Amino acid sequence: MNALCCCLPELCYGIKHDLRPAHSCDTHWLTLLDHPEDTMSVKAFKLVSAVEREMLMGDKNYINIECIECCGKNLYIGTNDCFIYHFLLDEKVSTAGKITFAATKQLHKYLGLKKPVSELKAASALTRLLVLCDNTITLVNMINLEPVPTGARIKGAVTFTLNENPVSGDPFCVEVCIISVKRRTIQMFLVFEDRVQIVKEVFTPEQPCAVAVDGYYLCLALTTQYIILNYNTGVSQDLFPYCSDEKRPIVKRIGRQEFLLAGPGGLGMFATVDGISQRAPVHWSENVLGAALCFPYVVALDDEFITVHSMLDQQQKQTLPFKEGHILQDFEGKVIVATNKGVYILVPLPLEKQIQDLLASHRVEEALVLAKGARRNIPKEKFQVMYKRILQQAGFIQFAQLQFLEAKELFRSGQLDVRELISLYPFLLPTSSSFIRSHPPLHEYADLNQLTQGDQEKMAKCKRFLMSYLNEVRSTEVANGYKEDIDTALLKLYAEANHESLLDLLVSENFCLLTDSAAWLEKHKKYFALGLLYHYNGQDAAALQLWVKIVDGDIEDSTRSDLYEYIVDFLTFCSDQELVWKYSEWILQKNEEVGVQIFTKRPLEEQEKNNINPDDIVSCLNKYPKARVKYLEHLVLERKIQKEKYHTHLAVLYLEAILQLKSVTTDNCTETTELVLKLRSLLQKSDLYRIRFILDKIQGTDLHMESAILYGKLEEHEKALHILVHELKDFHAAEDYCVWNSENRDVQYRQRLFHLLLSVYLTAGTSDCALVMAAVDLLNNHPAEFDAGLVLQVVPDSWSVQLLSPFLAGAVRQSIHTRRMTQVALGLAQAENLIYKHEKVGYWGVFK
Repeated sequence: MNALCCCLPELCYGIKHDLRPAHSCDTHWLTLLDHPEDTMSVKAFKLVSAVEREMLMGDKNYINIECIECCGKNLYIGTNDCFIYHFLLDEKVSTAGKITFAATKQLHKYLGLKKPVSELKAASALTRLLVLCDNTITLVNMINLEPVPTGARIKGAVTFTLNENPVSGDPFCVEVCIISVKRRTIQMFLVFEDRVQIVKEVFTPEQPCAVAVDGYYLCLALTTQYIILNYNTGVSQDLFPYCSDEKRPIVKRIGRQEFLLAGPGGLGMFATVDGISQRAPVHWSENVLGAALCFPYVVALDDEFITVHSMLDQQQKQTLPFKEGHILQDFEGKVIVATNKGVYILVPLPLEKQIQDLLASHRVEEALVLAKGARRNIPKEKFQVMYKRILQQAGFIQFAQLQFLEAKELFRSGQLDVRELISLYPFLLPTSSSFIRSHPPLHEYADLNQLTQGDQEKMAKCKRFLMSYLNEVRSTEVANGYKEDIDTALLKLYAEANHESLLDLLVSENFCLLTDSAAWLEKHKKYFALGLLYHYNGQDAAALQLWVKIVDGDIEDSTRSDLYEYIVDFLTFCSDQELVWKYSEWILQKNEEVGVQIFTKRPLEEQEKNNINPDDIVSCLNKYPKARVKYLEHLVLERKIQKEKYHTHLAVLYLEAILQLKSVTTDNCTETTELVLKLRSLLQKSDLYRIRFILDKIQGTDLHMESAILYGKLEEHEKALHILVHELKDFHAAEDYCVWNSENRDVQYRQRLFHLLLSVYLTAGTSDCALVMAAVDLLNNHPAEFDAGLVLQVVPDSWSVQLLSPFLAGAVRQSIHTRRMTQVALGLAQAENLIYKHEKVGYWGVFK
């Protein structure tokens, strides 16, 4: 298997007439072959006459064109009667953009051989024309067509070509490769202005039929196959078989180290000097006569047509009827075809127009492929501008076909001014926007209504796409300079669609224009959202006014069922004190306990600065008892403000509430119990309230425990314990009283309280068994809190040791523990004293 077939499996299949491509990227190939008419609507070239029959031959019908050469404006024609004609081609462009050519005959020259002129090649650097006639290459002057005076010529040439990638490095010569009349021989010459020099003679395995050269590499069509031959090293590389007896071989250099060949099965194959193909083949006629390159197209000529094929996607793009043609060549990007009687030029249409035609036919992929291929022919900056616009146009085509993913990628790649898209949607752009659509326009639609033809489902899909797209681009560079237009449009779409993201947009950083957005939200009855918009723009008063109307039922908006709580929270963190005071009455009237949060949950730093005076708040809350209590609890219990008036006020409010409840019912309900516990806790833990004042209010009530606590605060412990023991008969509470009243006090104070409680128990004598058992339990449960010696003096003699055994055991244990701890402390003190003496003796030694 030859190298090219190994590298391109599709070529092997082509030889076998199986045209399925071997590569997944060529899947369009089969479609092209099955339906060639689907791809032939691109107008890439226009055929324009260059030399009319009459200009060349007049009424001499026997004269035929054999070969042509074009160098700049110079056109040379070789005929079958051994004449060379020289014309000047003048290209003209009409105001309508139509291109025509005017050919002016300069002169003609008869070579005097009665043989046809087979080939012409111009060497402009030497001002020489190489003319092949009767197997001889003659050098003539390009201007006057006279042979060079030296008579330099190359004999024995069947055909020849110039090396467009010369290796000699001499700018004053050209390299010529000929197929010699000698069998299986190729010769290389250097041609100077007035002489020729043979360089190399190479032998081939078969008789060569056609040749193209690039550097040291020859691409040869032999009798049965194509090969690549390095004439410097002699190394050859087989490409693929081909029968020259059945078809005319084509070998054409199309670029550095790359050739185009007429392959089997009607394939135009590309091959590099390494014997591989880097492009998929193009499919042309089985009887192709010639081929030319005008990037990005390969042009082929057969008996009846000129066909144009793309090198980018290998598809056939255009077909031009052209009968009796036998010459097709490209000269410096100019493609010329000829019949026996006339010469024509294939004028390429501007690539941009071709691309626009494809886009107009909604052939997006082909247009993009062609646009990418045009990169090499257009200056970089101009190409970038053009390509971006093409991407944008393609994006709108995909958008109109509801191909939103494709449209989004094209818009992004083309860096679309997003306002172009927004402007399709009526009323989405702000009224203040100065945006004007691109000219010429990127699409043919006036607005979304025209694009969707009123189809509501399509319109909804388009709006969902725009929502998604705007949400994605609003935080990217695409939004730079257009943030207001984007966010305002997004707000309008969200509001119209009742989309949940509307609120997210308004509570985050946004650039929605207030005037347009407010009118739109009001139109769609999005009053809560309108309030958020006002708040974002620093108009909190307008926001609150709207929200209050919603809660009061003056306007309808069911966005938030907890709007009252939201307003409370909003005012809690509102720094505008006037607004807080303005709406405090409304808030408290709705719900005292929730409404008071606008004062109790304010930011800590604001409360510490007392931006709103607590005294003013308390005065405001006088009409709202529940709120007042909660606020005072906040001041006293949470903020722990050390002011007597707040502590006293709270205690009085607790007390009044308790007495009020007790006057209504004799049962201790849950609310009464909770209030009593709160009052007791406050009386026990606080030292700031006016004790005598509260005590006077409690006198005559059944709040004995509270009275005891107050007596305790006054250090009137005997009265307090008397109430607990004799009136409440709550011995456990009496013990607790001693405990909490002696917290953070010294041992003597603690012992005095417990001894006082013991004396209260024993004062009544031993007749009350309950008090006796309470006294015994007190001693046995708290032995460490008593002076055992004093206890033994006051307890009745009738008490047995067994009765007091826990107390005595604890007392002895405590006494021993105290003694041992004293001994330890003494030992440590003695050791410390000894160390001190040792250090002192050491210092005396140093001084001596």
